[in-house]
Amino acid sequence: MTLSSKLLDKKTAVITGCLKGIGKSTMELFAENGADIFACFQYESEGISEHIRQLQDYYAINITPLYFDMCNTDEIKAAVRQIQASKKRIDVLVNIAGMTQDALFHMITMDSMKKIFEVNFFSQMYLTQYITKLMLKNKSGSVINISSISALDGNPGQLSYSASKAAMVAATKTLSSELAPSGVRVNAVAPGVIKTEMTEKLPEEAIKRLMSKSSVKHFGLPEDVAGLILFLASDMSSYITGQVIRVDGGIG
Repeated sequence: MTLSSKLLDKKTAVITGCLKGIGKSTMELFAENGADIFACFQYESEGISEHIRQLQDYYAINITPLYFDMCNTDEIKAAVRQIQASKKRIDVLVNIAGMTQDALFHMITMDSMKKIFEVNFFSQMYLTQYITKLMLKNKSGSVINISSISALDGNPGQLSYSASKAAMVAATKTLSSELAPSGVRVNAVAPGVIKTEMTEKLPEEAIKRLMSKSSVKHFGLPEDVAGLILFLASDMSSYITGQVIRVDGGIG
């Protein structure tokens, strides 16, 4: 890939949930396409610093790791201050970090539900408030929220997760209309059954049920979702906002 063909050349992105799965694949694909990245991690895992160094050296870009707990507003603020101190223009925000604690409705504790909403929705909105303020100064930007097909279709045993991801859909549609006049686009991606650590925890019965509805009859990969995120982050999608796009292998 030549420099001129890199879709995010000279752009800077903030990506949450970079430790593994869709977040890690998105970080890697953005680096390949020329973006400088503020990569957000819950903690520093073995090998992540070396992986970041290799990406920087190979693609000649800069990755700044930020370590913070999505449930801790003080840590989010500290990460934002580090972003602000860089004086970099922020072009893209990708809200990927998420969690689930599956249980049938009558087995769900309110503490569990509140924690899932804290990670999957409230913390994302808190970070988005700060980052979109930076975008508004430049009158441009792209926000990509990661939702789920369970937010659109429902999934037994995932009420808390589905509801928190449905909140991301509603926020996407509202924010897109609020921010569009200032040049900031907001879209959501709704992955289906993607091969990650999160889906590995799904009961076999749930996987079989979802696969029976799938046209392609197999799991998706994190790279399948990252490719759509890249498109929505790039200028190729400049006329797209307020959309929720499924990546589900035909389950829909």
